Amino acid sequence: MSDNSLTINPKKEKEKIIRFLKQTFSDQNISKTVIGISGGIDSAVSFSLLKEAFKPEDIIVIHMYYFDSKFEIMLKFIKEVGIPEKNIYHISIKTSVDTVIALQNIDIDKNIRIGNIAARIRMIILYDLAKKYSALVCGTENKSENLLGYFTRFGDQASDIEPIEHLYKTQIIQLARFLNIPEAIINQAPSAGLWQGQTDEGQFGFTYEEADQVLFLYFEKRLSIEKIEKQGLINAKKIIDWHNKNLFKRNTPYKL
Repeated sequence: MSDNSLTINPKKEKEKIIRFLKQTFSDQNISKTVIGISGGIDSAVSFSLLKEAFKPEDIIVIHMYYFDSKFEIMLKFIKEVGIPEKNIYHISIKTSVDTVIALQNIDIDKNIRIGNIAARIRMIILYDLAKKYSALVCGTENKSENLLGYFTRFGDQASDIEPIEHLYKTQIIQLARFLNIPEAIINQAPSAGLWQGQTDEGQFGFTYEEADQVLFLYFEKRLSIEKIEKQGLINAKKIIDWHNKNLFKRNTPYKL
């Protein structure tokens, strides 16, 4: 990264997040948490922080997949910290998603609609299990996704607590290495799993590394797009356009 202001102190960040988790759950008088695990870096980091703040028996882990499951590395990581087998759910959502597709008569190439359905079905399952266990749903969104509006409303955006939403994607990577997340998880292409072969950066047309620098300079340093582009960040306008086109998601619902 060209801007070292995005560098974090991972030890202090870990301690701050764990305090936040413990205090929030204590304030709500709730001792259990439910987290959806995709197998990617954001959910891996969120889970790693949860395991520092909670007893293993108080963490409920759910992996929900539409395509072939690629959960093996993450599952090994989860089991190593002693999460009870009864607290680990591995659920295919294909039948549920396909039922909605058929009812709505959605063309199979309508990837965004189908991806949104999948994200919302996952959230139905997460919140139902949260009810079962009297738990809070832990989200896994990062600051980059939030600023870009890269989430499904009432889907992966829905949660009760967000431990890493204040961190950019590239900062999540720094924290992941400090937390000893397996490199196989850190290095895989970020994907929301919305359709076969889907990747975040492929959908964006730019990388998270570039997006983070642009978003940081634009929102925190208050530089213009023109000044950011002069620093060699040629996709600055495209990145801010992504933010602007999805701004409605962050402002809704509209009300008097």
